[in-house]
Amino acid sequence: MADETDAVEEQVEDGQRASDFALEIDGQRVDGILALRGLVAFRLDVRTTTAIRKLQEPFKVVRKLQHDPQDPCNVWVSESYGAGEDIVRPARTLALLALDENEVLRRWTVRDAWIAEVAYSDFDSKSGDLLEETLTIHYKDVEPDPLSSKEKVLPADQA
Repeated sequence: MADETDAVEEQVEDGQRASDFALEIDGQRVDGILALRGLVAFRLDVRTTTAIRKLQEPFKVVRKLQHDPQDPCNVWVSESYGAGEDIVRPARTLALLALDENEVLRRWTVRDAWIAEVAYSDFDSKSGDLLEETLTIHYKDVEPDPLSSKEKVLPADQA
């Protein structure tokens, strides 16, 4: 059993942990991000009778509910609520970062991102779970930035 555990730990050391990531909104690091789900950086719709076109699938940002009215995510959510049913949505540029000990391994730039849905975890007085906010994000384009020399970023609490 110890050999299997050692093998799994070795595989994790050789690969990237899914928990090492960060999110920036218009260049500002966002605290309290718990998960990014469903990011598809590149997908083509290929049909024999039509031209190839790039598909943009929405993705989800899961975060701890924050009280700070100056938090960049809270400002964006507030503006999105304020836009009501207007087809022109408040848009942002996002940076999604895969990190290894605060070193950027990969960066994706998401342009013209807008919030299509805001959902919350269950409100349950018997639960000790954190209250989570899930944002469904649509966008115009996402592209991986070229891999450059080793970029270091500060942890969110030091940024």
